[in-house]
Amino acid sequence: MDKTRIICGVSLLSTVIVSCEDKQILSQRPNIIIINIDDLGWTDMSFMGSTYYETPNIDKLKQGGIYFSNAYGSASNSMPTRASLLTGQYTPRHGIYTVDPVNRGNARDRKFIPYPNVSELNTQIPTLPQILKNAGYQTCHIGKWHVSDDPLQHGFDVNIGGNKRGHTTSFFSPYDNPNLADGPEGEYLPERLANEVVKYLNEVDRNRPFFINYATYLVHTPLQAKPELEEKYKNKATTAAHNNPKYAAMVEAMDTSVGQVLDALESLGLSQNTLVIFTSDNGGVYNISKQLPLRAGKGSFYEGGIRVPLIISWIGTIEGGNESSQVVSQIDFLPTILDITGIKKPKGHILDGISLKPFFKDPKHQISRSLFWHFPGYLEGGNEQTTDPVFRSRPVSLVRHGNWKLIENFETDKFELYNLVDDVSEKNNLIDVEINKAKEMKALLKKMQNQTKAPIPNQLNPEYR
Repeated sequence: MDKTRIICGVSLLSTVIVSCEDKQILSQRPNIIIINIDDLGWTDMSFMGSTYYETPNIDKLKQGGIYFSNAYGSASNSMPTRASLLTGQYTPRHGIYTVDPVNRGNARDRKFIPYPNVSELNTQIPTLPQILKNAGYQTCHIGKWHVSDDPLQHGFDVNIGGNKRGHTTSFFSPYDNPNLADGPEGEYLPERLANEVVKYLNEVDRNRPFFINYATYLVHTPLQAKPELEEKYKNKATTAAHNNPKYAAMVEAMDTSVGQVLDALESLGLSQNTLVIFTSDNGGVYNISKQLPLRAGKGSFYEGGIRVPLIISWIGTIEGGNESSQVVSQIDFLPTILDITGIKKPKGHILDGISLKPFFKDPKHQISRSLFWHFPGYLEGGNEQTTDPVFRSRPVSLVRHGNWKLIENFETDKFELYNLVDDVSEKNNLIDVEINKAKEMKALLKKMQNQTKAPIPNQLNPEYR
C-alpha cells in the first residue's frame, strides 16, 4: 500500500493542518454529486404520473437507482432545509427555521412573538463539504447556496454562482450575480450552470474523489422560460393540478440540464464510481403546481410542503428500478456518505439522521425511526389547504413515526393526528379517535423537543388583535 500522505488544506474548525487518508484508500472512495432542485414538488415529474410535465432524464435516473417514496425535507422552505442537509441536523440545532424575517405577515394576526431566527449558518458547525474536504475530497458548489454569503467558508474549494440570495434575479443573462460572470445576452441560466458542472467534471483531478453540490436555481420563481418551450406547453392538455405552461417549460429545462450532467458522467467513464443524489429542497408552490393528493405546498408543514422527491443512484452498486417506502430525510445524506466512505464523524457533532446504505442492497428493508420538524415562526400566504387563509404556517411542531403524523399547534394548544397510509391527504384528524396513539405520539414529540432543545414560542404579542 502506498503510504504517501498528501496535504488537503486547513480545517475550517481549527487552525490545524489536516492530512488526508493515504492515496489508495482515497482512490477507492466514490465521487458524490447532490442535485438539489429548488421548489420541485413531489408530483412534478412524469414518473410520478404527471401527464403534463416531461422529465425523461429524471425518469431514467429513477430506473437506474432507488426511489424513496417517503422522503422529506427538514423544513417547508429553502434555507433551513439546505442547512439541515449540510449539517445532518434538525433545525433547532443550527437555529435556522426559515428565510428571514421570521415575523411574516401582519403583526395583528400573530398571537406570539416568533422565536429569533439565525440568519446565516454558523461556520463552527461541521458541514458535509467541510468534512469531505478534510478527508481529501475536491469540493465544488454550483448554483444556489442561500445559507450564508460565501460557500467557501463552509468547505468548498470552488464556488460558481452561490451566495446568500434565495433566487436569481433573472434566468437570462445578465444575471446580476456577483459570483457568476454574465454570459452572452440571453444565455439561459440552467444551461450555463449545467455547462459549468460538465466543465468541472472535465478538469477535475482524477486521482482524488470529488463532491459537487449542484443546486439549480430552477424551478423557483421568477417564472421565466424559453419561449419555444413555453409555447409547447400552451398547446398541451393540462390537469387540475398541473396547468402552468411557463412552469412546465422550466421543469423540462431542469430535466434537460440534469440529463446533460448525467450524460457527462457516462461519457467520461465516471458513472460507476459516482454516487448521485437527486432531490428537492421542499414542496412545490401551491398556486403554481399542486401536489395532489398531498395537502398544501411550500411553506406548509402538511405533506405537500415537506415531502420531496428522492432518487439515489450508484451504477454497479445500487440495483436500478427499486423503490423504498422507508421514511427518510435529507438529514440522512451526511451519515450515509460517512458510512459509504468510512470517514469519521467530527468529534462532538450531533447527527440526527441515519445511514441509508442498508437500503442500497435491500430496498424493502425497514427500520423504526421518527422524524421531527419544529417551526416557531410565521409564514404568510395561506390558502384553502393550509393552517388558515392568512398563514401557510403558524408556530408548529410535528413528528412522524411509522404511518402516523402528529402536529402540535402552539397558538391553539390543539393537535392533529393523521394516518398517512390511509389518509395521505390529511383530511381526517384522528386526535379524538385514536386516543392511545395520540398519547404515544404526544410523548414522542415532547421527547424530541427536549432532545433538540427546541424553543417553544409563548411570549404573547401585544399587537395581536
